[in-house]
Amino acid sequence: MLRIERLLGLLTVAAALHAAVKLPAIVSDHMVLQQGMPVRIWGSADPGESVRVDFQGQTVTVKAAENGKWAVWLKPLVAAGPLEMTINNAAIKDVLVGEVWLGSGQSNMEFRLQTAMNHDEEIARADYPMIHLFQVKRVVADQPADDVVGTWQVCSPDSAKGFSAVEYFFGRHLQQNLHVPMGLIESDWGGTLAQAWTSKEAIASDAALKYVNDIWEKVLADYPAAKDKYDNTTLPAWNKAVEEAKAAGKTPPNRPGAPQGLGHQNTPAGLYNGMIAPLVGYAIRGAIWYQGESNASEREAYIYRRLFGAMIEDWRNRWGQGDFPFLFVQLANYKTNGYWPVLRESQTETLRLANTGMAVIIDIGESKNIHPTNKQDVGLRLALAARALTYQQPVEYSGPMFRMATAENGAIRVYLTHSDGMQARGGGAITGFEIAGADGNYVAGEVKVEGNTLVVTSAQVANPAAVRYAWADDPVCNLVNQAGLPASPFRSDQPHYQ
Repeated sequence: MLRIERLLGLLTVAAALHAAVKLPAIVSDHMVLQQGMPVRIWGSADPGESVRVDFQGQTVTVKAAENGKWAVWLKPLVAAGPLEMTINNAAIKDVLVGEVWLGSGQSNMEFRLQTAMNHDEEIARADYPMIHLFQVKRVVADQPADDVVGTWQVCSPDSAKGFSAVEYFFGRHLQQNLHVPMGLIESDWGGTLAQAWTSKEAIASDAALKYVNDIWEKVLADYPAAKDKYDNTTLPAWNKAVEEAKAAGKTPPNRPGAPQGLGHQNTPAGLYNGMIAPLVGYAIRGAIWYQGESNASEREAYIYRRLFGAMIEDWRNRWGQGDFPFLFVQLANYKTNGYWPVLRESQTETLRLANTGMAVIIDIGESKNIHPTNKQDVGLRLALAARALTYQQPVEYSGPMFRMATAENGAIRVYLTHSDGMQARGGGAITGFEIAGADGNYVAGEVKVEGNTLVVTSAQVANPAAVRYAWADDPVCNLVNQAGLPASPFRSDQPHYQ
């Protein structure tokens, strides 16, 4: 008899679990909800099942559709917490209401706090109960996924050390200035192209981006031969080199990367499908982005201005929140292949889109390290852009930005915005400027500050026609404004950046 009762009890529990409401990973304990705008809560249940959501004095009910999916909208919420949300009989605990930002990109966004400058001290200080972190597990998908893998964590030394350093410093600065809870969602993957983070529809809708799918089709066609070569030639050669290095007491070479093919992280739309699409609909204030290194090639650097803009507009269209703030990091100084100046220019061109901002870090990179460890200033400069552009605080957020240049009396006068108090960092002469005549041969220029303009001359150029600044992978340049923020690289012989 006892056995039968126990079996009936198990069946009852199973039935209850079957009928239970299911929620996406991001709707869970410790979540942070966006203040001041309608908030969507969604999930699945049995078809026709009634779902009731109670939160911050609001009660909303809905019935699951025939496919089991349901969603409710909460009216704009007020910053608060910790609170509890109930969905039917289930409680979601330690819910905060505040500001929610999504951080994405490649390895410099993925770069962990535990490897940043002064990491031991920073980790020890990372005790912020009003900052919660959500890290999306890396995955590639062929079609838009319904959910991600990840959990909300309260910011602590243990949870923060493996989180994005840039996003952590960004969120910490905002939380300390806005004094409201902060939710930081990290969804990134090192070594990835912007097209992997852009939907198939956005890529297909722009004829200028046709090359993305053309190239990928060739990659897939070449994959069998590339994989055979990798398995039977490249890997054996590497194994032999490792053995020889060990025998000689030297550091073994790194394992060569496998060729791209099905399921690779650079599959067009693959990361959008797996790591962004499931988040669409979760109310956010905006996004921060640090990527571009993988697109800084001869083929990709110039078209990036079209691709990156398409990606931003794609995300905004998907979220349906209008032109939400999109703040990004311009590539740092780094000794590389010669196409980084063009990629930086493409990033600057993207500022043509409404509600965008750019953190310039041409002064804090490392010539021989593509992953500079000073992520504090990167996060700070992104946060300054958010404070000024998103939260309308009266702070300077940008260094000098090129507006136009005109030739006059054997010199070129350069007009810039964000130009109050222009000077050389640390004093002395301003470096990094070059001018050219009609022949296009650039030489170093001497610079004089006149109010909010710069006058650039050279004894070698009698009739200058063009000027450029910091136009190199790893330039020597030092122009800042009175806020100490660096000028962005530019060239005048391309369309300007207004």
